[in-house]
Amino acid sequence: MNRTARLYALVEELRAAAPRPLTVAALAARFEVSGRTVQRDLQALMETGVPVRTTPGRGGGWSIDPDMTLPPIHFTTEEASALAVALAAADAAAPYAAAARTAAQKIAASMSGPASAAAQDLAARIVALPSPAHATVRTAVEQALTTHTVLRLSYTDAAGRVSDRVVEPAGLLTAKGRWYLIAWCRTRQAGRGFRLDRITAAAPTTEQAQPHDLTELLRASAAADAVRPTTLAPLTTPR
Repeated sequence: MNRTARLYALVEELRAAAPRPLTVAALAARFEVSGRTVQRDLQALMETGVPVRTTPGRGGGWSIDPDMTLPPIHFTTEEASALAVALAAADAAAPYAAAARTAAQKIAASMSGPASAAAQDLAARIVALPSPAHATVRTAVEQALTTHTVLRLSYTDAAGRVSDRVVEPAGLLTAKGRWYLIAWCRTRQAGRGFRLDRITAAAPTTEQAQPHDLTELLRASAAADAVRPTTLAPLTTPR
């Protein structure tokens, strides 16, 4: 069993036993590896965000929160390749890029067999030219969108003019490889699109933003015909 398959199997072993903890010795015997190998694998899972935890002392061991993990997912080779391409597109300048990286690690840990081999092969043959990324700006935008709060930013427009804005974020627009924050601009009292790589500074606030309809803010703009990507349909369809 290779390491990727073992990491996936470890998660499933802990899920099956939850909430009861399992000792390193028991897991080592189960997978026929050393205790040091199991300890290293469990630490790797923890670092990638898998909700495993250790309880010290007698009767302790490693356990997992079953409500915070995915059930087994079986990818076809085509689906695994599609995921590799989609994750490659989430470069450092894209919103939620850091979360995309940890999601990719979790997905990789869940794949095995032909799907894993296909994803690894394709991933090794994808390269990208890095684009400038302002981590503090991206983090501030992500926080404002997630918490529905007002954002203060400095923006340089296409003509090179710099202005300070107070905005109420409504959503994100992607077009021709660029990302835009769509928001109600209090400074201009109108809907505006702010290209993320032109935001030179951004600071989140604790003030709650008013809700704004994304379609209404885009109306009469160059992006009036924007539609939701079909790949997001499973996330937006009520269950």
